[in-house]
Amino acid sequence: MTTDLSTLTTAAERWDGMAEKFHKQEAAYQRDVHGISMGQTWTGLSADAANQRFDITLKEFQNAQVEAKAIASLLRDAHTQFVDLQKKLETARDEAMAKDMKVSDQGVVTYDYSKLTQSEHQALAHDPDYQASVRTAVNSWQQRIDQCVQNVDDADKGVEVAFTAVVIDSDTSDGTLNGFNGKAQGDIEKYEAVEAEDIATRINSGKASARDYQELQRLFHDNSQDKAFSQTLLDDLGARGTLKLSNDLESLGHYDDKKNAGRYKDLENGLATTLATATRDPNSDFYKHFRADMQKAGVEEFKVDGLSPIPNERVRGYQSLVTLMQQGHGYSGQFLEDTADDVRKAEESHFAKGNMESIWALRDDFNGKDRGWFANDPLDGVLGIMSEDPKTSTEYLDPAHNDNLKYLLHGRDWDTVVDHYATPPGGTTTGLPVMEEDGDVRKGFGAALEAATTGEAPGAYHAVGQHSEPQARILQDTINTLYSDKAADHLPKNLSTPLAHVLTSYTPDTHEIYAASDSKYDIDWDSTGEVWSDKDGAHMAVGHQRLAAVMRGIADDGGAFGHLYGAEQQYSHHVLADIPQDAGDKTIQNRVVESSRAMGAYDGIRSDVIFDERFDKTQWAADFNHGIGTGFSTALMFNPVADLSPVGDLTSKAIDVWAYESNKEHTAEANVEATEKNAKTYDAGLHDVDHMVRAWADSRGHGIDSDWTKSFVHAGQDQYDLGRNRTLDTLRADR
Repeated sequence: MTTDLSTLTTAAERWDGMAEKFHKQEAAYQRDVHGISMGQTWTGLSADAANQRFDITLKEFQNAQVEAKAIASLLRDAHTQFVDLQKKLETARDEAMAKDMKVSDQGVVTYDYSKLTQSEHQALAHDPDYQASVRTAVNSWQQRIDQCVQNVDDADKGVEVAFTAVVIDSDTSDGTLNGFNGKAQGDIEKYEAVEAEDIATRINSGKASARDYQELQRLFHDNSQDKAFSQTLLDDLGARGTLKLSNDLESLGHYDDKKNAGRYKDLENGLATTLATATRDPNSDFYKHFRADMQKAGVEEFKVDGLSPIPNERVRGYQSLVTLMQQGHGYSGQFLEDTADDVRKAEESHFAKGNMESIWALRDDFNGKDRGWFANDPLDGVLGIMSEDPKTSTEYLDPAHNDNLKYLLHGRDWDTVVDHYATPPGGTTTGLPVMEEDGDVRKGFGAALEAATTGEAPGAYHAVGQHSEPQARILQDTINTLYSDKAADHLPKNLSTPLAHVLTSYTPDTHEIYAASDSKYDIDWDSTGEVWSDKDGAHMAVGHQRLAAVMRGIADDGGAFGHLYGAEQQYSHHVLADIPQDAGDKTIQNRVVESSRAMGAYDGIRSDVIFDERFDKTQWAADFNHGIGTGFSTALMFNPVADLSPVGDLTSKAIDVWAYESNKEHTAEANVEATEKNAKTYDAGLHDVDHMVRAWADSRGHGIDSDWTKSFVHAGQDQYDLGRNRTLDTLRADR
């Protein structure tokens, strides 16, 4: 803290002066000595020999200037780093003291009890929770101070690495064995990258020591976000060397040295961060060279020790690359898109050569806790990483600008696992591979699709929000492609949940499609629809039967469809709640029949599931009800029984009771034999509409059994039946 760092810049100035003196000596030597051998008066073998020695000496004067200037630059680099780190340490100390901490000269943090009043002292002595909070605060500040000190120590070691290397004559052909370094560089991080490359070489050859791994951890911690370090290291390693290092670290962490798995995971994270930093500028020469190098290494085969029980099983470079990338974050959007494009090109080129199995085919599956870490499907893997960047996901999947979405939904072969080989009966030769999908197939694509259509991170249900036209266009195209491929009502594996997440966010659009209440939404049932924008953002419409088919596919998962159903319940409630207090009966009736028609469509999908004999209906109903209850923070199931709220709103207690009663009805229906006769009594959804309208009327000061209320209830019931039956007609041609 008290070190005078200005001495570093003073030393740098003197080394600049040293370089200038060497320059003057070079000029004098070239004029008074080297020039003698260049004239015509001295010829022969002695002149030639002298000329060679003079050339070497002249070069040494020049190299001395390079080395001196590099040392000056390293000193300034060190000064910049140490000043920054010193300020961060001072800031941490000052902030700790402002929070009633004391920090000793040795960096030890303690609580400053002198600031407590007598009553506070007594409270602390008798309150275990108070004491625990003090210990937690002290530990937190100690960790921050310790990290700041560690950062200084790491930087100091980096400076030592650079100054050790800068004076080494790295040119063995310059005529001297230990002369000045004519290739000296003035960037500390570049020397640390060279050391990292040396350690990586020892790891790849199996000769690394424990100290090597420790030093590589330090190098990554200190430099992985530095452009010079990152690009120098990866340029030295090359694409193959980078993949080899990653493979070796994975083998060590997962199989060969599990007791130190944390160390190798940390190193993988450091290497991945280095990759993200190095590739951040897609216009750099490094990026272009490294990408071209990776396009070759990405399709080469590598052995990953311990990965597969199959003898001699080898993986492709892109599988290793994406496995590495999954350990890091912060990749540029262009790098993600370029990697996805290159992986796609590799697999298309492979099939174009007449190969029957995927280029990524392995005779083992890779999913679940123990195996899912390996990106056996690199395109799906990079899409999963891309999902962390919704903007890039939208760009990559926008059908207005490329065919990536069509390829992923329609054109791609997703089979990456060789299940067995079809050897003919009695045959002795191995037949064609029989392929199947991996257990986690499309997990990455589903996440990217969710991010691309909602503009938010995937993995949760999204509140209704504004969308852009590209986002809405991706959803529209997804629905149409799945429908045209007849893949909608039985969705591709692992797409149900992300599509449910997406459609929850588009509930205002799906509500209007089923309600057919507006000219933009009141379109032909088989229409591909359109996308447009207004003051509320972009909107999407597709034909009723296309949307219903996709929702029916989602409904194979009771919980996922329950979320959609609950979102529609909530939205219909908001539609009624937003009716002006002075609205006329026509306006009220329009909103009631539209909401009822939409809810009927959703219930038609639920009814179709009850007809389907593939399901355990009781379990499906339980999942469905759970989905409704968790789809929104408050899932409104309007089922008023005896407990009604005061005029104007609905109490949470009433909502809970209604949800309980409605859930019982849904479960009871699921256990009734699925016959056409019984289908006429599947009226839990109808009761939901009935209860919703009555509850709304009650909130406006009308009795739940008044003639005024009943008129809207009856209108809603009629339109509920219409929406339900129309949807069932599209889903069940045998009705």
